[in-house]
Amino acid sequence: SLTLMEAMRRHGVARFVFSSTAAIFGEPRAASIDEDHPTQPLNPYGRTKLAIEQVLRDACAAYDLRAVALRYFNAAGADPSGLIGESHEPETHLIPRLLRRAAGESLDVCIFGSDYPTTDGTCVRDYIHVNDLADAHLRALQQLEREEGFQCYNLGNGRGYTVREVITAVEDVVGGALNIPVGPRREGDPAALVASSKKATELLGWRPLRPAIRDIIESAWRWHREPRF
Repeated sequence: SLTLMEAMRRHGVARFVFSSTAAIFGEPRAASIDEDHPTQPLNPYGRTKLAIEQVLRDACAAYDLRAVALRYFNAAGADPSGLIGESHEPETHLIPRLLRRAAGESLDVCIFGSDYPTTDGTCVRDYIHVNDLADAHLRALQQLEREEGFQCYNLGNGRGYTVREVITAVEDVVGGALNIPVGPRREGDPAALVASSKKATELLGWRPLRPAIRDIIESAWRWHREPRF
């Protein structure tokens, strides 16, 4: 990102939309996380994203740069057509790992910890459909035509699901039990991360159109049953 920003400055490109993450917040201090929540990332991924946000903020103050950081919560799902979806290695995200397991791949999947202070002891996450994120990107680009400086937005549905709830929803969509075992906690995993996207709604006119976890999983399942690449 630093190399890209320097190249942009040299060539007079003055608009930057950055894919950031909810991991910059660390352990939440509120049930719903807004943009003013303290940032104390627990892992290198979150620390790296936060560092880039800070560099962008400074660059916007020093140069003729306009930037927006979109803080994704848990991106999930696939295009409803089933023609475009998530495909990369290694796959670390919960929903695609479960669906690939359901599609017949021999993936080792486990629940990382069952002793968190949540309703069933497993981590809570806010899942946002990838097409809703794409819409937010378009709206951020439009805002950059109107507004100067740096802005950040949290992007989520505002509702969290536990790992066990996601597993149950996947089993319902695919029509079979997955029998996922429980393992130890994974270092750097907060108990819960749920977004407040009020700022994005007010300033970008954005709101998620596909908030239901079942709809998100069904769109991803269409892709994983018959991946195109």
